[in-house]
Amino acid sequence: MVSMTGLVRACALALSIAALSLPARAEAPTTAANEAVVEHYVLDNGLEIVVIPDHRSPIVTHMVWYKIGSADEPPGKSGIAHFFEHLMFKGTKAHPAGEFDRVVSEIGGNQNAFTANDYTAFFQTVPPDALPTMMSFEADRMRGLILTEDVIGAERDVVLEERRSRIESSPRSLLQEETQATLFQNHPYRIPVIGWLHEMEQLNRVDATAFYDRYYAPNNAVLVVAGDVEPEAVLALAKTTYGLVPRGPDLPPRVRPSEPEHNTRRTVTMNDARVGVPSYSTSWVVPTYRNARPGEAEALDLLSEILGGGTRSRLYQQVVVKGDIASAAGAGYDSGAYDPSTFTVYGVPQGDNTVASVEAAVNAQIASVIKDGVTEKELDSAKTRYVRSLVFARDEQADMANLYGRELATGGTVEDIAEWPDRIRAVTAEQVQAVAQRYLDPSVAVTSYLLPPATEGK
Repeated sequence: MVSMTGLVRACALALSIAALSLPARAEAPTTAANEAVVEHYVLDNGLEIVVIPDHRSPIVTHMVWYKIGSADEPPGKSGIAHFFEHLMFKGTKAHPAGEFDRVVSEIGGNQNAFTANDYTAFFQTVPPDALPTMMSFEADRMRGLILTEDVIGAERDVVLEERRSRIESSPRSLLQEETQATLFQNHPYRIPVIGWLHEMEQLNRVDATAFYDRYYAPNNAVLVVAGDVEPEAVLALAKTTYGLVPRGPDLPPRVRPSEPEHNTRRTVTMNDARVGVPSYSTSWVVPTYRNARPGEAEALDLLSEILGGGTRSRLYQQVVVKGDIASAAGAGYDSGAYDPSTFTVYGVPQGDNTVASVEAAVNAQIASVIKDGVTEKELDSAKTRYVRSLVFARDEQADMANLYGRELATGGTVEDIAEWPDRIRAVTAEQVQAVAQRYLDPSVAVTSYLLPPATEGK
């Protein structure tokens, strides 16, 4: 189950009747304006479909999520998932390269794509009457790409340059890579989504074709349509486009290498001349909604909110406002990952204060939660903010499309989203304290420091 607040924040930054098997109608959250029910279907070729009606404006968000991300890549082929995201914008037999972009642009829409550890997604935002065209294009490239050596070579150069500009030129991004590689000792979450440079340079047409044939098929995909549409009409369109795409090979369960027990505290330090203001973060490997004990993921979500989820949080109030030690301090929990993921706290010193003083102040707040727990008042406030976040997400069709797409792409269900608010409301203060005690052990954390070259120590 994905964290609603975390997903909303992520979205702000920065996606024939015979063909139908038994449709499942889910009593999921409804849109705020018209109380329409979210519909969920599965075609005979395995494609899952989620329709989220919202008639407030004549706009449609059309998304296709593939259950393949960087953590599923073959050993030595890091970056192939992201590389293939790029290749999906190349030509097919029916549509030459560039035509999809041109058509979307001409109708005043927009499109893009993104790759993460657990999924790759493609999306367009267009007027409703353009939805049949979007489905036709997207279904066509699901199996119709033409992957020549020229196409592969040119696009490999593009992703290599993207790595240089986004990662190699950013001390913070480089440190984040090193931190992940230290935090996860065995699990593929330790490998950057964009890939390691030396492996990206070796990606070729054989790699790309094998990846395409294995993972890009309707039975490994989720279609999400949100906006000014009727479910029956979307289903009919899907049957005449996606429904004609042959089912791909059955895929084995997504079983990745697991993490060994962590027994040491580790630090990662980067000194770089490009760093003007030092900062630090501390991270732990923690379970997520898919693999946590009952109630733990919900408690971790609320712990993250109480500790560092905005201006009302303990870290902001005690370390930034009252302590006047940090210019920024907070916490984050990636609760929607397919496998165990991360819980992180961070801080940036203010004025003459040091990173060490910020770290000590943040650690004191964590120790306080571990020892004394949280108050009913701050727990109730955190619950209210989290449940309201789902209401706010309903106001943006793209947020709702992302919410359902990510949930289904990482092993969840439409029902999980419907049940989430009640599960959050059921969390007790004792559960929040228990997950802090169990998982925020400083002796097994990874702390990273981003420092200017002249900084001595921390």
